[in-house]
Amino acid sequence: MNRRTFLTTLLAATASPLLLARSARAIGPGSQLEVGVLRYGGNFDPRPTALRRMLQEVEKRTSIAIAPRTVQVDPLDRDALFSHPLLFWAGDRSFDPLPDAARANLGAWLGAGGTLVIDSAEGRVGGPFEEAARREVAAMLPGRRFVAVPRSHVLYKSFYLIPEPVGRVAVAQTMEGVFGEDRALVLLSHNDLLGAWARDNLGNYEYDVFPGGDRQREMALRLGINIIMYTLCINYKEDQVHVPFILKRRKWKVE
Repeated sequence: MNRRTFLTTLLAATASPLLLARSARAIGPGSQLEVGVLRYGGNFDPRPTALRRMLQEVEKRTSIAIAPRTVQVDPLDRDALFSHPLLFWAGDRSFDPLPDAARANLGAWLGAGGTLVIDSAEGRVGGPFEEAARREVAAMLPGRRFVAVPRSHVLYKSFYLIPEPVGRVAVAQTMEGVFGEDRALVLLSHNDLLGAWARDNLGNYEYDVFPGGDRQREMALRLGINIIMYTLCINYKEDQVHVPFILKRRKWKVE
């Protein structure tokens, strides 16, 4: 099953379409993109406010309508898993191996078109959470390995031009990915992306960003928006990346 078939199946299996845009730019009225958080590990959501705050920025800055919430997805719940094309998996410590059934579900979901973004909140390269996550990806996708995402990759230009993939910290100069034939199945950030996005109920950022301060935080938000856009569009046309144009070219209905 390719990604287009996967998304078509998701559309048929859910009450509203997963890929959304507003009013005249929409696939269908009232549809929204819902992003999930993978629920597994000793501290699987160390930045609980972050993803919702970043998705608000996606809706402000792009033509994508976003669900005003994030959903925790149990990897053993196959129906929930296959209802979300994009999942974030964050942590700051090691965790026990996934059950075999969960590994099988995630491997099938990735093969069908899902994208998993692993975000280490450890503030360093090669920490216990990262190593445990690598172990699980190797079990889900045997024979595939992480490689550096090259600076020429469409991920860094799907909406904004990103010179360096920073987050709350800047301990690594590139993201890593596990790739299929034409797309990234898994993306790995060492720089605590969610830590740069997290805001409290008053709208104040929860964590300092260093060494680059406000500019670095803005680049981390832009990278988050690029990840969302890349998940929707992949690399269909690297120089034509806005959602309505892509959908028209793919002959999906855009009202």
